[in-house]
Amino acid sequence: MEPPRTQEGRLLLVPTPLADVAQTPLSDILPQATIHAASALHHWIVENAKTARAFLGAIHAVSPLRVPLQQHVMAVLPKHSQLDRASTRSLLQAARNGQDIGLLSEAGAPCIADPGAAVVAAAHELGITVVPLVGPSSILLGLMASGLDGQRFAFQGYLPVQAEARDATIRALERESAQRHQTQLCIETPYRNASLLLAMTRVLQPATRLTVACGLTGPQAFVRTRTVEQWRHEGIAMPEKIPALFGFLAD
Repeated sequence: MEPPRTQEGRLLLVPTPLADVAQTPLSDILPQATIHAASALHHWIVENAKTARAFLGAIHAVSPLRVPLQQHVMAVLPKHSQLDRASTRSLLQAARNGQDIGLLSEAGAPCIADPGAAVVAAAHELGITVVPLVGPSSILLGLMASGLDGQRFAFQGYLPVQAEARDATIRALERESAQRHQTQLCIETPYRNASLLLAMTRVLQPATRLTVACGLTGPQAFVRTRTVEQWRHEGIAMPEKIPALFGFLAD
């Protein structure tokens, strides 16, 4: 069922599959209500127009688009440094004119480890109704499957790239994890997955439990939780092109 409409346009936060839409049937990943709501939209704010059109093509195969794809209006999110208040509000003009707008992530839930939060903040400032739709989030799925503490956790986003700063951050987060019994979660650019895992197995204490969740909802998906000592002995070949979530919990 489509979320109830208001007289003015709304901003719908539309999750997308974590894996390539060609790899897994869309109906296996998104609930019917989300697919139906997305098929009714034709104004979009997206990170990448090409992948957004591929997603909408997959939507059309399950629930025909109400407006032909070539007539969809797509505004591409500018880089974070270029997202000032005026440009952010201008992205929402269609909603101010009474049209619903969809906000699309490249993968997973919009605004979670993902651009778009500034657009949602602007929508609230303008009195535009914000509607989050149900779909996958790699952070929550990875945490669910990790066996780490799901009552107290913190998402740290990307750790520093420079090795010395990264290692210092890992140590500080491990101390915080031990003090608060708090699961620490982070992500990395896929081509640095292997180097981050290596740094964690080198820096973290042997008894700390470390999770890697990779390629969730896709055909190459796996989730593995081991102590750091076990990771050091077993190792793992990290894929370079598949997003991964890292989590750890100190004793």
